[in-house]
Amino acid sequence: MAEVKLAAEVRTNFGKGAARQTRRENKVPGVIYGHGAEPQHVAIDSHALMMALKTPNVLLRLDVDGKSALVIPKAVQREAIRGFLVHVDFLAVKKGEKVTVELPIQTEGELAPGGNLLEHILNTLPVEAEATHIPESVTVSIAGLDAGSSVLAKDITLPAGSSLAVDEDAVVLQVVAAQAEAPAEGAAEAGEEAQA
Repeated sequence: MAEVKLAAEVRTNFGKGAARQTRRENKVPGVIYGHGAEPQHVAIDSHALMMALKTPNVLLRLDVDGKSALVIPKAVQREAIRGFLVHVDFLAVKKGEKVTVELPIQTEGELAPGGNLLEHILNTLPVEAEATHIPESVTVSIAGLDAGSSVLAKDITLPAGSSLAVDEDAVVLQVVAAQAEAPAEGAAEAGEEAQA
């Protein structure tokens, strides 16, 4: 995983009014936590951060007043309607350090014929990985799975250097049979009249 470099500036004003002012300047307020250090309040260019966060579990190198900080986003708050960034909490990391992250689950292949449906019990898979080598996602083959089949966490092949951070017997995906609904009587009669 490549790291993304962003410039950040230290914030000295706190509270709702200061956060709103930061956002009016097209910057996102954030806080860097970790390693027993005092939390560091920063402001980062809104567009640059939004583009960087399009990659899941992105590794960021923040240049904060001439000092470099290696971080990963831990909590991202977005405005409910328009989706713009409101606040981001960052976790400071070091090379070689293990962190727990949520990997998006991608599927490949086709289910067995018969109108089966795939149900995602977990949308992301919690794994522990080295901070500087966080995988972007995990891929699960669902080829040929039939109704009643399920994929457990231990069945998923993890990228090298990562381990499960969830119970290995946790159900991640399951295949369910599609339930057919009986057509409404009025709809069936309307269909017969249309054919006549």
